[in-house]
Amino acid sequence: MSTQKHTRRIQPDPDRVIYEDNHCLAFNKPCGLLTAGDRTGDVSLLELAREYVRERYRKPGHVYLGLVHRLDRPVSGVVLFARTSKAAARLSAQFRDGTIEKVYWAWVEGVPGRSHGEFHDHLIKDSARNIVRVGTAPSADARAAAIEYRIMDRAAGRSLVEIRPRTGRAHQIRVQLASRGFPIIGDVKYGSRIVLGGKIALHAAQLRFEHPTRREMVTVCAPEPSFWRDFARRSPHN
Repeated sequence: MSTQKHTRRIQPDPDRVIYEDNHCLAFNKPCGLLTAGDRTGDVSLLELAREYVRERYRKPGHVYLGLVHRLDRPVSGVVLFARTSKAAARLSAQFRDGTIEKVYWAWVEGVPGRSHGEFHDHLIKDSARNIVRVGTAPSADARAAAIEYRIMDRAAGRSLVEIRPRTGRAHQIRVQLASRGFPIIGDVKYGSRIVLGGKIALHAAQLRFEHPTRREMVTVCAPEPSFWRDFARRSPHN
């Protein structure tokens, strides 16, 4: 068992690399892959990214990569790593301060009444069940959450939505859309009627950040997953 697991870990996909320099490395994470290891012991993007650096630059021993943010396992898109400790500290500060611009795309069930707008909620996380719900009023265990949205397309009773989160709460995009009757396709945890086998139609399409050493703005984009091509054509219950 351990031999098979090790074999899987040394097979990074270089085609998933979407940005690379001496300080930063960005991958287009596929749905279903952990960003970092957890108690399941499953292979993670962090492990694959380290192996990519080891092979590409022929680095012996431990390869440093700083984990500065995460995507949920069923979510795809841009994941940014730091290749130096200095870069890790500076990028982490940007994520913590909310200065990094994030753009997500999502296919949702239903069609919002307005073509654009904002959602503001107070979210409560149940860590034991790994689920988040919208609170009925501000409270000590609720955290303010806000997103902006814009409808990009509509088809077959579904909507393609662009989302710009203004806060960084766990599951916030998934919960804020679902609580208004627009669950993300495949997100059965938050009410989707469509099962996609561990995938959901939420994609981190773009990150814009200040480079940790050059002090210039960098925009990294990830193409959408190939399985999205069918959403505009299939009937909602296929």
